[in-house]
Amino acid sequence: MLSPNLIPLTRRVSFACAALIVAAGIASAQTAVSTDQSATVASSPSGFSSSNDPRLPQMAELGMPGGMAALPSAPTPASAQGRDRGGYGRDGGGWRRNAMSNLAFEVGGGLSAPADRNYITWGGNFTLGAGVNFNRQFAMLAEYQFIDDKLPGKLIAETGANGGNAHIWSLTLAPVVSLMPRSSNDIYLTGGGGFYRKVTNFTNPNLAEYCNYYYCGIVQINQVVGHFSSNQSGWNLGGGYQHRMGGMFNDSRMKLFVEARYLKIYTPAYSNQPNGLGATTVAADTVQVPINVGIRF
Repeated sequence: MLSPNLIPLTRRVSFACAALIVAAGIASAQTAVSTDQSATVASSPSGFSSSNDPRLPQMAELGMPGGMAALPSAPTPASAQGRDRGGYGRDGGGWRRNAMSNLAFEVGGGLSAPADRNYITWGGNFTLGAGVNFNRQFAMLAEYQFIDDKLPGKLIAETGANGGNAHIWSLTLAPVVSLMPRSSNDIYLTGGGGFYRKVTNFTNPNLAEYCNYYYCGIVQINQVVGHFSSNQSGWNLGGGYQHRMGGMFNDSRMKLFVEARYLKIYTPAYSNQPNGLGATTVAADTVQVPINVGIRF
């Protein structure tokens, strides 16, 4: 049992030990918090701590906390970049998203107006094309066209036939140059040249067997009784209007077009009796104006 004189001394020692323990705990906690902050700074994308940041004076003047770095500005969306460049981004923008966007196609049809009605009259035509879009403004197409024209009555009467037609097949190269490539309403120029085959037919109605899925019978059919043909070069030149159909950022590739071209084929003059029919004469060169409506993309 402690004496009365030792009790105050014992209490003082106990209080001193408790104070030392509490101080040690606080120091340990501060060391752990400092270590966590250092690790966070070391793993940040900027790669530097707040203590050596050269922007600290400026951040302090702006009232920003000394340990915080300014966040980078948000990146510009890809679609906005494409719109700023007229539909082109780093990869070509909204208009050129992949390799298939380089391909160009067209399909159309319409009327064929004659330039000289003495040797050919009105008809119809059908056109198919495929090629490459080099950019919004320029494309190169390989075109196939079929034209079915009627013959004037005077020319048919010379041969003694009852009817006739002129068929023209062609394979040509045709560049397409857009004058307002970023507008939804565009004017363009086109033209080209290549191979043309023209066949002039004279027909008479003859009895022939006709069959379909339900029956067969003898009917009158216009059959070719005489013809002459030529394989020649030719060229065409014209232009048209096209309207871009849709697209959120005016970047749709599908366009509705209306066009007219001046077509000249270097066919030779002909003066003879086609397959024993009456003699007929046709002047050199075939000139007409095809007028087409179609879709291009």
